[in-house]
Amino acid sequence: MTPTTARGPAAVVSAVGSALPPDVVSNNDLTARLDTTDEWIRSRTGITRRHIAGADQSTADLAVRAAAQALTNSEPEYVDALVVATTTPDRCCPATAPAVATRLRLTGIPAYDLAAGCTGFLYALATSAGLIAAGTARTVLVVGADRLASLPHPEDRTTVPLFGDGAGAVVLRQGCEGEPGALGPMVLGSDGTGADLIRAARPGALHMDGADVFRHAVDRMSAASRQAATAAGWDLADVDRLVPHQANSRITSFVARQLGVPEGRQLSNVAEVGNTGAASIPLLLARAFADGRLKPGHRTLLTAFGAGLTWGAVALTWPDLSRTRLPEGAGHDR
Repeated sequence: MTPTTARGPAAVVSAVGSALPPDVVSNNDLTARLDTTDEWIRSRTGITRRHIAGADQSTADLAVRAAAQALTNSEPEYVDALVVATTTPDRCCPATAPAVATRLRLTGIPAYDLAAGCTGFLYALATSAGLIAAGTARTVLVVGADRLASLPHPEDRTTVPLFGDGAGAVVLRQGCEGEPGALGPMVLGSDGTGADLIRAARPGALHMDGADVFRHAVDRMSAASRQAATAAGWDLADVDRLVPHQANSRITSFVARQLGVPEGRQLSNVAEVGNTGAASIPLLLARAFADGRLKPGHRTLLTAFGAGLTWGAVALTWPDLSRTRLPEGAGHDR
């Protein structure tokens, strides 16, 4: 889990985008068919509702919407490569990314999927930064998109309330190390001995060992965050905004507590969207940018944990995205 720094040009966040399905399922909706209560769900997860994709909405559909929004906010609106982080591709083969690229009129550019569970977006940032550092691309569109609500058994009251569907995207451009928006050293890790803690052989067959997942998530995200902050030359007291993967509110609260980050500096939208997998962090970035919780100059620490087991963290100073215009409610109700 040694921090890695890309050699050559830096990768700089230049635009964000998001997409959520229009259908919202509240905790009360779930209690009509599951042996659970709104209070039980809220007290254990912090989740009150989640957006669920319909049968006619694919992972690619969500990815295209979020990516198109990011491209609209980008200058230029063309990119040299596309990476889609997802645990729920539309098909095992071919990958989802080439279809997304074609629908965005980007046929011909390299486009590929990346699977790293809920850490997928951070892994995708790292590989995209590598493309830019190597000179393979000057601009990369990075999308996290998942339909995780399809994975639990529909009668599993412990996992159904956790998951929602959505997509988030950022555009990375070639830039200079240290400028606002430049990705700092990346901290990434994995441990295959925990592969069975979160697994799904097929939709409707998700298994999750909640207690062990909780422990690993808190420990791994906290350690990775400390390493990323140190590699960036920050004290944890310097962190203005902690942006953790939105698994549930108890995990993120424990991580913030271990890092000593005050509650007011911890960003969250898990109550409204649940756990959206690889879409989690970019959805939260778009929401926090739109509502003013994330401002230019904020020292921002991203961290995630997911199936694999995988984890990661990266630090950046949030850039001025004044050109960006997100629709009202972006990253929220759409």
